[in-house]
Amino acid sequence: MAELEQALLRRIGRADQRFGMLGGGDRVMVAISGGKDSWALLHLLRAYRRRVPFDFEIVAVNLDQGHPGFPVDVLREHLERERFAYRIVHKDTYAVVRREIPEGKAYCSLCSRLRRGILYNTAVELGATKIALGHHRDDLIETLLLNQFFAGQLKSMAPVLRSDDQRNTIIRPLALCAEADIAAYAAERRFPIVPCDLCGSQENLRRQQVRDLLNQLEATIPGVRKSLLAAAGNIKPSHLLDHRVRVDPTAELAGAGDDDGLTELEATAPLITLRRP
Repeated sequence: MAELEQALLRRIGRADQRFGMLGGGDRVMVAISGGKDSWALLHLLRAYRRRVPFDFEIVAVNLDQGHPGFPVDVLREHLERERFAYRIVHKDTYAVVRREIPEGKAYCSLCSRLRRGILYNTAVELGATKIALGHHRDDLIETLLLNQFFAGQLKSMAPVLRSDDQRNTIIRPLALCAEADIAAYAAERRFPIVPCDLCGSQENLRRQQVRDLLNQLEATIPGVRKSLLAAAGNIKPSHLLDHRVRVDPTAELAGAGDDDGLTELEATAPLITLRRP
């Protein structure tokens, strides 16, 4: 476990140095869902705090959204056993989502909007300077493709983002960490995983479709996720179609082609062949 944890901490450190996520005196509110990603984030941030030359506070926050049977006591017991500062916020967004979304439709969009607003307000109440979310490398890549396939936009999730109302700063310290490594870490640490039953039972969600597509591509093009992540940080605006962007076509963006992604794509890369699931 020590080797895997150190590898993940190096990725967090690299993201912190590159994007300026954390600083001395920060009070970081870590949003805890009970899933593997948020548990890993919480524990890794505490380990990261021990190795950096500055101090910051950590407070875990879980939003109990009123899902029937949600085991809030499981989260509370773990947080107290591990001696984390925490707050559990109770808001029945479950009833709102079930009332507003037709049967068979994905709940994720409304659910996430409601959750985001409550977490933003909680961060202000706690005096948090940063809100840390557990999105990892694969989430960023999937979002990049989702926006291209279904929204006609070229964007992903920002490692550091200021909220629209300017009250909150969101950070994603796991942005360079692979989901497989986080899953292995969570399994080794035996975190009390709480699944999201509200949307987990719905079939054919678009994110799952994109995940399946990436798995197919990975079988044919090893390292495709690494390449896609590199592409998100190696943008050539002059070679895109947005007429609102005015750039010097000879200019290069700093930081492109580092060791978090491929420095170039081989001309002999195999052709993409997709298989039906």
